[in-house]
Amino acid sequence: MIPLQARDVWVFDLDNTLYPADHTIFDTIGDRMTAYIARHVGVSPEAALALRERYHDGYGATVIGLVKNHGVDAEDFLDNVHDTPLDGVAPDPELAALIGALPGRRIVFTNGARSYAHRIIAQLGLTDVFERIVALEDVGLIPKPERQAYERLVALCGFDPRRAAMIEDHARNLEAAAAMGFATVLVGTDVAPAPYVQTATPNLHVFLRTLVAPRIDQAGVTA
Repeated sequence: MIPLQARDVWVFDLDNTLYPADHTIFDTIGDRMTAYIARHVGVSPEAALALRERYHDGYGATVIGLVKNHGVDAEDFLDNVHDTPLDGVAPDPELAALIGALPGRRIVFTNGARSYAHRIIAQLGLTDVFERIVALEDVGLIPKPERQAYERLVALCGFDPRRAAMIEDHARNLEAAAAMGFATVLVGTDVAPAPYVQTATPNLHVFLRTLVAPRIDQAGVTA
């Protein structure tokens, strides 16, 4: 197996990975999801919240459950719930430098909406360090942790998963990736690392500093 340091395709999750879970934008999107479900399904806010959480846990993305069980238009849902200001999200030049120092290709792979993913990456100042953003619409509304989502990612971007690393905040989203040959990195404190999690770190910045320190030093960039 190719060691993590020698991988040359780096795939990053977006929410809770490239920016923190406690950011207010994440709460705002969640509130908009609940309100949308209440309106379109015709249930109370409490019932809408329960549906939102159940579909997220059961399908990997709330929108999948809404499409399958309530005939909700996926594009309308995704555009509506992610239509929120990003003013509170600050650029992260250190993260841009660290990711930019990784050798090879760098890709974002998210269960979120395409328009939102591009907006938040731009707001974080990371547009120039990623060659591509692959969102839920791009893989036919098949979310992680489904293996087919990863297969579609690989087909779209054209790389060998045995040369890639997947960096993600949900352990369950790493099982299929590991089975395909990805090196797997769990960020945060989701759960105790599972057997298919090869590396676990509480902080992405700290992990990347260790991984790319020699390249950062050579480039004259202070991390």
